[in-house]
Amino acid sequence: MNFRFLHSSDLHLGKPFGSYPEAIRNRLRDARHDCIAKLAEAARARGAGTILLAGDTFDAETPSPETLRHALRAMAAAEDIRWVLLPGNHDSLAASELWRRIVSDGPGNLSPVTSSAPLPLGGGAMLLPAPCTQRRPGRDLTEAMNAATPEGTLRIGLGHGAITDFSGEEGSTGIIPPDRARISGLDYLALGDWHGRMQVGPATWYSGTPEADGFKHDMASGALFIELSPVPVVEVVSTGRFSWQIMPIELLPGEEPVERLSRILPPIESRRDRMLRLVARGRLPLPRIAELETEIAAIGPDFGWFDSDLSALITETRPDDLDQIDRAGALRQAAEALLEEAGDERLTLPQREIANMALARLYSLALEEEQ
Repeated sequence: MNFRFLHSSDLHLGKPFGSYPEAIRNRLRDARHDCIAKLAEAARARGAGTILLAGDTFDAETPSPETLRHALRAMAAAEDIRWVLLPGNHDSLAASELWRRIVSDGPGNLSPVTSSAPLPLGGGAMLLPAPCTQRRPGRDLTEAMNAATPEGTLRIGLGHGAITDFSGEEGSTGIIPPDRARISGLDYLALGDWHGRMQVGPATWYSGTPEADGFKHDMASGALFIELSPVPVVEVVSTGRFSWQIMPIELLPGEEPVERLSRILPPIESRRDRMLRLVARGRLPLPRIAELETEIAAIGPDFGWFDSDLSALITETRPDDLDQIDRAGALRQAAEALLEEAGDERLTLPQREIANMALARLYSLALEEEQ
C-alpha cells in the first residue's frame, strides 16, 4: 500500500506583522497567501493529491472577510488537490463562526476537520485527527487517535500542539506524548504549532511554517512531502519566499569594517526578500564605527527589512577623536561624559553599551555636520 501527501501547518494567514513598517508588512502577508499555490504546486509535482494543514491556517479566530475569501478561492483554484484543514490554537473550533463559514463557503476539494471522527483519505489511508477545541484545551486531544480503523489501513494522525513547552529554555513536558505514534499505532503523525521543522520520532514530524515569520528558526521554510509504503519517506520541500537571518560579525582593531561587511552580505539581487539583523561584536576605533554606521544606513534600503545591533561593539577612543566632535563647549563635555560612562565598571553592562553607542553616534553626527 502506498499513499503520498504533503504535510504543512501554521500558515497564519492574515498575520499583521505589526512591529514592521507598512510596506514590508503587506509583502509578508502576501507571501503567506502565495504559499497556498506553492503547496499545491509542490504536491502536484510529486504525485500527491492531498495536503494536510495541521492547524493555524489563520492567524486569528476572526480573520478579515478578505483573508478568508482569498484563502478559500486559492484552494478552490487547485481543484486537483484535496485540502484538509485542522483547527489549531489560533483558529480553534471555539471560533464557531469561522468554521461555519469555512464549511458553508469552502470549495468541494476542501475538507474542514470539525470533529475527531476518522476521515477516509482514499488509497487505503485513514486520517485520525485531533482538532483543537479551544486555544488551550488542557488535555491530550490526540487520545482520539486510538480510534479503530479497518485492518490494513494506513493510519495518519493530524494534530496541533506542543510535545515540549517551546516557550521554556529547558523545555518541559507538554500535552502530546512524544510517542503518540507508537501508542496509537500510527504510520505517520503530522503535527503543527512549532514554526520550525522538527522530527520527533521515526514517524512524527512538525512540518514548520511554509513561510518563515521570524528569526527564531535558522532553517529554510518549507513543507514535508510524505510517501507511506507503509514506512514514511520524508522529503523537505522548499516553499518560502522570505529568508530571515541573524548575521553575526566579529570586528577587531586594524580591520576595515566596511570591507569585511561587504564580504559577508548576500548579493544585491537577493536582498529584497531578506529580513536581516546584523549583530556586531568586538572592538573598533571610533572613526571605523562611524564608517560602519554610514555603510549600514546606505545598504539598509536594499533589504526587505534591515536592522543592526552595534551595542556589543566596544569603542576605542583616542583623545584627538573627541576633537572631531568639538574642542570645547557643551558637545565636548557631553562626549567626555559618555566616554567616562562607557568605561565605568561601576555601571551595568547595558548602561556602558548605551553610552558607547551614544558616543559613536555623536561622532558620526559631528562628521556629517562637518561635511
